[in-house]
Amino acid sequence: MPIAYLTRKEIMSCCHRLHSEHLSEQDNKLVYGKCNNFWGHGHNYTVEVTIRGPVDPITGMVMNLSDLKVYMGNVLGHLDHKNLDKDIDYFKNMVSTTENVAIYIFEEIRKHMPKPELLYEIKVHETDKNIVFYRGE
Repeated sequence: MPIAYLTRKEIMSCCHRLHSEHLSEQDNKLVYGKCNNFWGHGHNYTVEVTIRGPVDPITGMVMNLSDLKVYMGNVLGHLDHKNLDKDIDYFKNMVSTTENVAIYIFEEIRKHMPKPELLYEIKVHETDKNIVFYRGE
C-alpha cells in the first residue's frame, strides 16, 4: 500500500519562563537570557502534527482529519492560554523549552490515538524563525 504523510496545523498561546532549578540564578540568566525573565513571556505557537501511514484502499485516507483534529484539540486545548510552568504538571520539574513542549505534545497525542504508531512528527513553531520538531526518537 502507498504510504502518505498527513499534517494538520493549530495555534495555541502560552506563557513560560526558561529557568532550570539545576542552575544558579546567574547561570540561568547566562543560558536563557531575556527568556529567563522572572515574570515569563508568551508565544503564539503554531503546532503541526504529522501522521504517516498506509493509505486505506477503501477510505482513501491514512486517518480521518476530523479524528486528528479531536486528538490535537484534547492536548492543545489543555495547554492553550496557560502558564506552562505553573499550570502543567509535566513542566513543574522540566524546563519548558520548545524542545520539551514538542516532546510533551508528542507523548500526549499518542495517548489519545487508537493507532499511536501512525504519529510521525510534532513540529512546534515558537516564532517565525525558531522551529523544533520531534519524532519520538
